[in-house]
Amino acid sequence: MKHLALVLALSCAPLPALAHKVIAGVFPSGSAIEGEIGFSNGDMATDTPVIVRDANGAELGRTVTDSDGFFVYVPTAAVEHHFFADLGSGHVAAVTMDAEDVAKIMGVAVKPQTASTSTAGGSQNSQTAITVASLSDEERQAIAEAVREEMRPLRREIAAYREHNDFQTILGGIGYIIGLFGLGFYLAARRKVAS
Repeated sequence: MKHLALVLALSCAPLPALAHKVIAGVFPSGSAIEGEIGFSNGDMATDTPVIVRDANGAELGRTVTDSDGFFVYVPTAAVEHHFFADLGSGHVAAVTMDAEDVAKIMGVAVKPQTASTSTAGGSQNSQTAITVASLSDEERQAIAEAVREEMRPLRREIAAYREHNDFQTILGGIGYIIGLFGLGFYLAARRKVAS
């Protein structure tokens, strides 16, 4: 009777949920902030409204994710930006970009660096240095877009890898629980046969 009560108690214990995590990130994109919202299993938040607030909670603006879960927001103030999106079923995406990064995007208090190249004798080197400041806006936009396009699949693969490993851990835990139940039943049967 004791064993039956133990089995019933353990079978009523909550098992870990097979949930997925919300993934959200923001990064500079030229004169805008680009972001990504989705789930760790690779599903992206499509056509989802994103609310942008400052550190005090005042709304700065809104945007919407595209079919790939990406959004673009152009900042108008060099303050901390908090991005929120309600994904339903209790899932909320929240990510922050600090004021310093927003100021850099807006071009506030950013000092361009000049590169000087010289040889040991003090004369200028014949090679010219190319800096980001020397590129045109179109060239910077093209480079930024190319980097973003290359990074998107990598981010999704990393998220899927994390989800896969979490799922394996959960299955392993369930396997241990089932193994303990089997051991309990074996010991109970052995005692019953012995008596």
